[in-house]
Amino acid sequence: MTTKKILLVEDDLILGESIKELLEYEEFEITWAKDGNEALEASYDFKFDLYLFDVDIPFINGFELLKSLREMEDDTPCIFLTAKLDISSLSSGFDVGGDDYIKKPFDSDELIIRINSQIKKSFKSHSFDITYKDIIYNLKNQKIFKSDEEILLSPMELKLFEIFIKNIDKTVSKEDILYELYDGDEGNEASLRVQISKMKKIGLDITNFRAKGYRLEKK
Repeated sequence: MTTKKILLVEDDLILGESIKELLEYEEFEITWAKDGNEALEASYDFKFDLYLFDVDIPFINGFELLKSLREMEDDTPCIFLTAKLDISSLSSGFDVGGDDYIKKPFDSDELIIRINSQIKKSFKSHSFDITYKDIIYNLKNQKIFKSDEEILLSPMELKLFEIFIKNIDKTVSKEDILYELYDGDEGNEASLRVQISKMKKIGLDITNFRAKGYRLEKK
């Protein structure tokens, strides 16, 4: 079995040494960076199977570091180590492409379980694709394919398509849909109905729940 390589970014020397020893005991190959700049350099020099980033690190914080890597099309799975676990921090981490969080202080066994889980997912396929029946949507390039043929939509239609494809089997209120489509301005309900009809022609099974909203049914 090939040894899995992890880039650990942690500026706390005692904690960093402890994590490094733990992971090496579990037979991972560890590169340990103490700040964001050092981590960026390491990412240029080596290909890693997993990133383990502390959030509050010198020069470039963990969120900014991962954002930079994702912009360079690096899709290596990343787990954030942080003492912060409020909704705002969670949202920031996932928005820049984070895959998981673990809160300090953490249990060693939990850390190993989360690392193995992310590496296993990545090994199978770290994909930007969402599949719905015979439709495949790539989140990265925003291209839609149905039975290997590309479907072209207007910007507004694509926005609506994304709302549904990212919320399969979830009811989304009419108000939320209009807010997203029109960037907070008051939307046009008649136009929305026309656009939903177009989505149905593409192959989306959208159900209207009166007074609640719309749902893309997973069938």
